[in-house]
Amino acid sequence: MRDIMLKIVGRQIIGDLPDEEEQLELVTEGKYHEENGTVFLSYDESDFSGMTGCTTSLAINDDGILMKRCGEAVPLDTEIRFEKGKRFTGYYGTPFGAVEMEVLTNDVVNNISRDEPKGSLNIDYHISLRGLSASRSRLDIEII
Repeated sequence: MRDIMLKIVGRQIIGDLPDEEEQLELVTEGKYHEENGTVFLSYDESDFSGMTGCTTSLAINDDGILMKRCGEAVPLDTEIRFEKGKRFTGYYGTPFGAVEMEVLTNDVVNNISRDEPKGSLNIDYHISLRGLSASRSRLDIEII
């Protein structure tokens, strides 16, 4: 397992214009390792994300990306699978309880190297949290 630095940019696209988005950017320490063709990235969430005490892990392979978030800030561990053109349903753990969610992945661009810790990952998806919100989001992760 190797220590890395990650730049994570999350965008929630509110309207049809590029100016209509909310953005959250985080630069943090993380871990990288590769095993049997799958790249694993992990990092601890911060006060900035509102998920202090949680760890986010990504398992990245040719089939897609599995994101897991677990820790003391959420009552239920969260798993989201991102595969281009596919729909995923599950529960999203928040500090206020678990909410039913549905994720439709529009696009995944994986430029993470399997040989060394470098590259980027871009995920474009729609997420619907039952009774709370529905929006389009982008997640851009870069190993810096």
